[in-house]
Amino acid sequence: MAIEIIPVKTSKQKKLFLNFEWEVNKNTPNWISPLYIERKKVLNTKKNPFYQHSEIELFLAFKNGRMSGRIAAVTNENYNKFHNDLAGFWGFFDAFNDQEVANALFTAAADWLKTRDKNQMLGPINPSTNDECGMLIHGFDTPPFISMTHNAGYYPKLAEGFGLVKAKDLYAWFITTKDANDNISEKMIRVSEKIMKRGNITLRNLVLKNLKTEIKLIKEIYNDAWSNNWGFVPFTEAEIDNIAADLKQIADENMLLIAEKNGEPIGFSVTIPNVNEVLAKIPTGRLLPTGIFKLINGVKKIKSLRVIILGVKKEHNLIGLGSIFYVESIKRAYKLGYKSAEMSWILEDNLSMNRAIESIGSKRYKTYRIYSYPLNDN
Repeated sequence: MAIEIIPVKTSKQKKLFLNFEWEVNKNTPNWISPLYIERKKVLNTKKNPFYQHSEIELFLAFKNGRMSGRIAAVTNENYNKFHNDLAGFWGFFDAFNDQEVANALFTAAADWLKTRDKNQMLGPINPSTNDECGMLIHGFDTPPFISMTHNAGYYPKLAEGFGLVKAKDLYAWFITTKDANDNISEKMIRVSEKIMKRGNITLRNLVLKNLKTEIKLIKEIYNDAWSNNWGFVPFTEAEIDNIAADLKQIADENMLLIAEKNGEPIGFSVTIPNVNEVLAKIPTGRLLPTGIFKLINGVKKIKSLRVIILGVKKEHNLIGLGSIFYVESIKRAYKLGYKSAEMSWILEDNLSMNRAIESIGSKRYKTYRIYSYPLNDN
């Protein structure tokens, strides 16, 4: 059976690439449609600031004339500069359950990256670790939270069948706000209060109307706090502004926290409403003609949250701010009427963070995998 791999060069082919996500996943249990406009935005090489420093090549797979899969090959020169590496990346992978098609797609991505002198291929990363990443390998029985991936159960088999091997696992933790609130002991609260008083630390809300100024503080903290983490890529000014614009549309200001020591910002925590609750009611991903009304009306009724990022400057990392953020976020979420929360993603070897999350009664319920594939030996 003939398999043809075609690089995307025309607007028609780009549309096929975008639409295939819905075609292959429409019958995938618990998959939630993203917004079509957001997918277009991520892949727009003229408007997405990621492509100011990096490249992407999209590929379509046809088997006997029928589109059967897609993949993107990605360079991230900011990643390689920061890590002194020659890694390439793959992402936006979707395919029917066909090993031959998957092999052809992974080969196309690998070959393209070889022409750019990359020595390994990591993925799925869509298109950066600051965006959606990881292939779901455990936890298929529940839908994903906002900006987390979800795929059919056969995807890991296709990846591993080609020869991809584990590079790193990412964890997602779940808890109800009632359980979390009940599990916050008086001792935890006393310890948090003691740490804050002793260190002259205060918590405040991130002020959305001053977002331009606030986001610069977050960028500074993030690029310091996360710089030793596996897969870290520093944000550029344009990238952080782009993310901030999206955040402002859905954020609950009460769940955006900044910690200050003697008035200096040293840490932050961002928890956002799980918009996937609403997107589940827009299976086409299109806002028109009725999706826009479902989105506007639904956002106000969201009852779950996702803790998407928490960072503390390295020089202050040992004073217990992580626990302080979790205690305060839990108390606020419960008081505001949110029912549950996901904390994701957490690196499998971030033992201190995983232990802190588990200590409040959270359940590790999903695992995502980043795969690696050598390019210099193939």
